[in-house]
Amino acid sequence: MATGTAGSTARQFHTQQIHFLRKSITYADRATTVTVGKIPSGSVILAPISGVYVSEVFNGGTNNRLDIGASTDSGTNNYATLLTLLGIGFVALDELATTSPVTTDDVTVQAYVDVTGTTPTTGAAEIVIAYIPDTDG
Repeated sequence: MATGTAGSTARQFHTQQIHFLRKSITYADRATTVTVGKIPSGSVILAPISGVYVSEVFNGGTNNRLDIGASTDSGTNNYATLLTLLGIGFVALDELATTSPVTTDDVTVQAYVDVTGTTPTTGAAEIVIAYIPDTDG
């Protein structure tokens, strides 16, 4: 039945499982903010399995790092600050100890690709944000 009220656009499956957002970035995204996706209200973000997986080292001349956070955060870094993109492997979120991992509203997650200096020629990574929606109301 139509209610005339728009529903949430955040991703939530009908079964109880860990949900995730995933966004590819490359050296071409340097010095830009990318949108990872939207998490529904009441979700718990799983910091130990959320972060960035670097598959190809970034080689910008000055900075090769990544900030991740809510789009409403002025630095887009309230989930992770200055994660290194200089080594292959997984780097977990580092700021959720000081930021509530429970969302109070739908949250648009963004990341700032802080790769500066000499124009990079390599770099590829996957941002992964794992969360559990509030299924018990």
